[in-house]
Amino acid sequence: MRKSKQSLLSFVTAATMIVWAFILAIFVSTQAQESKLINLAQGPVVGYKGDDADVFSFYGIPYATAPKGREKFKGPLPGPVWTEPLEAVDEQIICPQHASEIFFPDITATEDCLVANVFIPDTAEKNLPVLVHIHGGGFLIGFGNWEKPKQFVESKKVVAVTFNYRLGPHGFLCMGTEDIPGNAGIKDQVAALRWVKANIANFGGNPDDVTIAGCSAGGVSVDLLMLSNTTKGLFNKVIGQSGANIASFGVQVDPIENAKFYAEKINYQGDDFDSLEEFYKSVSFEQLLSYSLLVNRDHAVKFSPCVERDLGIERFLEDGPTNIIISGNYVRYPMIYGFTDMEGLFRIGEFEQWKNDMNENFTQFVPADLQFESAEEKEKIAIQIKQFYFGDKAVGDETVLQYVDFLSDVIFIYPMQKAVTLQVESGNNEIYLQVYNFTDENTPYVPYTKERGANHCDQLYAVFDHDYNMLTPEYIEMKEKMREIWFDFMKTGNPTPEWSSLPKWEPARADRAPCMNFGRTIQLSGTFVKERTDFWENIYNKYHRQPVAPYRY
Repeated sequence: MRKSKQSLLSFVTAATMIVWAFILAIFVSTQAQESKLINLAQGPVVGYKGDDADVFSFYGIPYATAPKGREKFKGPLPGPVWTEPLEAVDEQIICPQHASEIFFPDITATEDCLVANVFIPDTAEKNLPVLVHIHGGGFLIGFGNWEKPKQFVESKKVVAVTFNYRLGPHGFLCMGTEDIPGNAGIKDQVAALRWVKANIANFGGNPDDVTIAGCSAGGVSVDLLMLSNTTKGLFNKVIGQSGANIASFGVQVDPIENAKFYAEKINYQGDDFDSLEEFYKSVSFEQLLSYSLLVNRDHAVKFSPCVERDLGIERFLEDGPTNIIISGNYVRYPMIYGFTDMEGLFRIGEFEQWKNDMNENFTQFVPADLQFESAEEKEKIAIQIKQFYFGDKAVGDETVLQYVDFLSDVIFIYPMQKAVTLQVESGNNEIYLQVYNFTDENTPYVPYTKERGANHCDQLYAVFDHDYNMLTPEYIEMKEKMREIWFDFMKTGNPTPEWSSLPKWEPARADRAPCMNFGRTIQLSGTFVKERTDFWENIYNKYHRQPVAPYRY
C-alpha cells in the first residue's frame, strides 16, 4: 500500500513539473517576442514581431465603430478611445457574414468588427510609402487578415495596412432612407482611409504617400474610391486587380429591386416600402444573413455599392461610375489595372451544373447590367453570345476553355479594359494595364484539358505571403518581379522607372492599350483579346443599363 502511494505521489509530482515546465515555456516564448509601443490619439497600442518575418504586426486596432440595432445600416461612428496599452494581437476578428462557420470555422463574427491591422518593418526609417489593401470576397465574405503582406513589408521599403468592413446586406443594403442610406460597407473603407491618414505617421508611414490596392471586390472598391468626392487627399496611387467599377458586380443597378428580392428570400411577407424598411431594421442578424448570394448566374452581386439618394448627408457615390468618368469630375491617379488570363476559373466549380443550364437557357447568364425592351430581344442576344463563344458546339467537356473565356470576359476583362478606355478619354495618361498568366507545375490543369491558366486574383497571391518551401524556383522569381513592380509603382507612380530591370511599361493611350504580360517571361504586348472585348463593346454600347439611386414605391 505504501509503495502504491509513493508511486502515485511520484506520478503527480512528475505531472505537475511537466505542466509548470509547459507554462514556463509559453511564458518565456511570449516574453521573447519583441514588442513595439505606438501612441495614437485613441490610446497606446502594442504590436509584436513574430517568428515568421522581421515585421511588427498590430492586429485588431479599432478604426471606427459600427452602429448597432435599428441603426446597423448607417455609416460608421468614431472609433473608441482607451488609456491602457491595447495588446494588438487579435488576428481573428470578422464582420457578420453568411456561412462564416464554413469559411472561417474557428472565428466567431462580431458587430464590433471595424478594425485595422498594421504591418511595419523593423527599421528606423520614417515616411515610408504606405500600402492599404482592401480584401475581396464579392462584398459578401472575407476579412482583412485573409491575405497578409508581411513578406512584402519585410523588404523594409513600405508600411502596410489591412482592415475589415461590413459585408453583404449589413454593409450594402441601400434603400435611400435616413436609417438605410446605403454604402455602409464602403463608408467603412473611407473611415479606414481617414484613420490611416491621421495615424500612419506614428507607425513610420507617410500619410501623403498612400497606395490603395485590392482584388475582386477589393479591386472594385479601389476603383470606386477614386471616383468619390469623400476620398480626396486620402491616397495618391491605385492598384486595381480583377475588378472594375463598371463591372456587372461593381454597383447595384437597382438597389430597391435587390432589397425586395432578398427580403423575400429571408421570409419577408409585406408589400410596401415602409414595411420593407421596418423589416430590415428589426430583423435579427441570423435571419439577415441566412441566404447565400455567392453564386449568381447574371454575374451581379445583390449587395454591392450603390448610387445614393441626396439625403442632405455625405454621399459616397452620387452617380454611376461611367457618368462620373465621362464627366471628368474626379481625381486622376496613377493606376495599375490587372487581371489574369483565366479569371473565369473561379466559376469552374459550377461548370458541371451550369453547362446543361447554358445549353437549355443561356438567357440566365446574360449580365444583369444589360437592359432589353423585350424577352425576345434578350433571348436573341443570349443566342449571339453563346454562338460567339461556343459556335455550334454544346457547352460541355470539350468546350470548357470557352466557358472560362466567357466568364473571364463578361465579369472581368471587358469591364476592366472599358474602364481604362474611359479614363484615358477623360485625360488620365498614367494607367498601366497588366495581364498575369504565369503557371508552373503547381498550377492545376483546367478540367478535361491539359491546359493551365492563372485563376482569379492569382496575381495578388504572387505579391502577398506564401510558405516558400512549397514554391517552385520559377514562382519565387515571379514573386520577386511582381513585388518589384509594386515597390517601384508605390514609390514613383511608374511600375518600371528608369532603374527598373524589367521591360519598359508603356501607359495606355487613346489609340493603344498595351498590356504587360507576366508569364514565364515578362513582355509588353498589344491589346489583350481584342476581338472578344470588341464583341462586348458592341453589346454594351446598345444595351447598357445605368445604375439608379434607390426610390420609394
